[in-house]
Amino acid sequence: MRYLRFLFLYTLLYIGGVAHAFRADSVEVSLLTCSPGTEVYSLYGHTAIRVKSYTTAEDWVFNYGVFSFNRPNFIWRFTRGECDYQIGALPFAYFAEEYEERGSTVYQQVLNLSASEKERLWTLLVENMRPENREYRYNFLYDNCTTRARDRIEEAVEGKIIYPEQDTVRTYREIIHQYTAQHPWAELGNDICLGAEADRPISVRDEMFAPFYLLRYANDAVIQESDGSTRPLVLSQSEVVEGRDVEIQKEFPWSPALSAWILFFCVAGLTVVERWRHACFWGIDIFLMSLVGGIGLVVTFLFFFSVHPTVGSNWQIWVFNPIPLVAMPWVVWCAVKRRKTYYHPLNASVLILFMFFSALIPQDFCVVIVPLALALLLRSCSYWISYRKKEK
Repeated sequence: MRYLRFLFLYTLLYIGGVAHAFRADSVEVSLLTCSPGTEVYSLYGHTAIRVKSYTTAEDWVFNYGVFSFNRPNFIWRFTRGECDYQIGALPFAYFAEEYEERGSTVYQQVLNLSASEKERLWTLLVENMRPENREYRYNFLYDNCTTRARDRIEEAVEGKIIYPEQDTVRTYREIIHQYTAQHPWAELGNDICLGAEADRPISVRDEMFAPFYLLRYANDAVIQESDGSTRPLVLSQSEVVEGRDVEIQKEFPWSPALSAWILFFCVAGLTVVERWRHACFWGIDIFLMSLVGGIGLVVTFLFFFSVHPTVGSNWQIWVFNPIPLVAMPWVVWCAVKRRKTYYHPLNASVLILFMFFSALIPQDFCVVIVPLALALLLRSCSYWISYRKKEK
């Protein structure tokens, strides 16, 4: 419904006379920043551009974050990193109503643009609204609703926007963690998928993929004219929609780290009992190898086939890969039949090497990788020790 409504409003906006004479002297242009919501796709907030005319009473919000879950093959295209977003436009009243219902705060920064700069920005936005121009290939870190809004403003300015320097050096992952701090399982999903590229130091411009970093830097930014003079980019900041406390959806009561370590100690305890009783608890292997192999399917697909940012530099693929899932039937059959398999020494060797060299790898690993790797290592070592004893 949201998608159809945006398309309807787009038609109303474009056909109803967007290209009418633009009176820049009576227009106010603002950058809107929306606080995060509770849904996974809204955890990072949102950015839009508001154009308000005091003579015609038109008040439009241009939004580069329009998408629809109902588009053909949306999940597949999103997983591949080939999801197309588009610009939409709707009256500010509707935009404000939507975020008020979510309980989000909407901050407005009135931009200090000249009449010609406002007109140029309007022209750029209207040009983006054309059917042949309105879609773009979304990229979470490098090309999203926030970077698009920033880029249009920079294109409109007659001069150059100078942003303040960083107060500290950050990485993409550190910024993402700021937004997912209260959603540990969503954070785990990100950390499983993101690779080493997410842990490199980034610039001020890179940080502005996140809405509130653009808000922060815009507040202290200046426009440098061709003669060297400067003026502030932002005239004023205010709240145009007041947020409210929204109950965070309850996730699994245990954190990912706690859950993974509990699983490890359960595996360790059952393995001790298994060896003591000379039994074969093959169900442990089915569960553990299915879990790690399932995660590995996702990581491996993203690593080799997705164009999402940073996923192709994920060193966790040495632990999270489909090999346990593929090998599981053979491993379980050998365990039940008490037969030796070289999977276990090979698996143990890879896991030991990974953990030994992990401190040298320039990547922050997810919180579950160590307990899961130790659980797999324990099972392989247990089987291999058992085989060695039988051979003596």
